[in-house]
Amino acid sequence: MGGEAMATALKRAVRSDRAPKPIGPYAQAIVSGKLVWASGQVALDPATGELVAGGVGEQTRQALKNLAAIMAGASTSLDHALKATVYLADMGDFAEMNAVYGEFFPSVPPARTTVAVKGLPRGAKVEIDLVVAIP
Repeated sequence: MGGEAMATALKRAVRSDRAPKPIGPYAQAIVSGKLVWASGQVALDPATGELVAGGVGEQTRQALKNLAAIMAGASTSLDHALKATVYLADMGDFAEMNAVYGEFFPSVPPARTTVAVKGLPRGAKVEIDLVVAIP
């Protein structure tokens, strides 16, 4: 698990080599105090930088794997997620996304908002961002 951090007085950027590099001018996540604010993740394969094959289930799984890698780089885990926002390109994919999402949060899932959007980066079907506590 490689990672590096850049810091200022109030925030520290998190960078995990096990998650895709940002595709724009943003950090994978920012730590401020005991909270991690993760940027939205689509289903990019960290090794290739390409969108994973498959439907919204496979994409949800990869997006959450990417978020888990980022959380490890911030010394926390998905178990400490407080709030999630899920963006779906098609609300008809809600049930499939929800089934996979539930696998990652089996006990106490975070609060969540799910919205349909007109489009997502790289033609993704789902994007997820998180706010996570550091224990």
